[in-house]
Amino acid sequence: MTSSSKKKKEKKKDFQKVKLRVGKGAPKAANSTSTSFRAKSIALKQQALSTTAPTTEAQCAHHLGLLNHKSDTQRKESLAYLTTAIISNPPGTPLPQPASVIIPTVQRLILDGSKGVREQLLKLLRSLPKVDVAGHADQLLLHTRAGMTHLATEIRTFALDVLEWLLEVAGDEVVSCAGGWVKMLKCFLSLLGWQSEAASKWSTPGSLVKSTATSGSKLQVKQISALAMFLRIGLYHAQAVASVVLSDSDFPLWQTQHHVLSERSNVYAHLNLFGATRDEEAEMYEDREDRQRVFHNRAEAAVIAGLEQATKGGGEMGRAGAQLRKAVREGMADFHREDVAAP
Repeated sequence: MTSSSKKKKEKKKDFQKVKLRVGKGAPKAANSTSTSFRAKSIALKQQALSTTAPTTEAQCAHHLGLLNHKSDTQRKESLAYLTTAIISNPPGTPLPQPASVIIPTVQRLILDGSKGVREQLLKLLRSLPKVDVAGHADQLLLHTRAGMTHLATEIRTFALDVLEWLLEVAGDEVVSCAGGWVKMLKCFLSLLGWQSEAASKWSTPGSLVKSTATSGSKLQVKQISALAMFLRIGLYHAQAVASVVLSDSDFPLWQTQHHVLSERSNVYAHLNLFGATRDEEAEMYEDREDRQRVFHNRAEAAVIAGLEQATKGGGEMGRAGAQLRKAVREGMADFHREDVAAP
């Protein structure tokens, strides 16, 4: 075979179609790279092996970071781990992570869209020591109000559960913190749709639910019950439950506590004789008399008028309204309306 015919045959071979047979693989290309090797060992730089497990503090910090995870299952599991760590913490010892770190991280989950996450969050909040909650009442109240005015009914209902827990463990701090009294009253009046001429002076944010027509009756019952609980803490005297015991040794100085100088600093601050114009919403009302005054001037008439309409049907609504009416009547029983000027 001449060299020319050989070259023609090889050139023609490049364009021939390869016939494939069953059970046999395709022939490998001339420029294929062989990958038939096995790694017998893998070396890692700076490899460290230890039998010591991560501390509880480190694991809690890790799970706090996972609360931003996009998976609701992961968020729920992280909350469950934190709850277990707090419950199992020995009495008298510091928490694995301080409440000043836990509460600001978890409080935004009040608005979480997952029911399981919200339920686990409430379990975690209930496991926190009461003394650690009081200092964060204002921030928790801020997120709670946002939940109470949420578009989703289930989140509004859950926010009321959080509010009831917060009133149980830190009620005095809730009603006396900056904006805690006025803003909560505005929120309740807007949610229930109870407005009067005095209450209308408070501007209503557009995000609030303006009428109870869009709310279910069960939600409205829960809102009225929460308002009654809120007013009992804010309007009742701190020592109202304690009985007054008189003895002969007090004669003739009986009931002197009603005639001595007030223990409050700046007793006449409510008159605001020389101060700047007040921001009524952001002000702190630490004294019961101040809260009574604001409630009378801005909300009492609206609550009474709203109760007249809400309790006509009886049932659960009637029972909740009766509790609210009792809270208003007893909380304002010693308030002298004719002696107090509007703020």
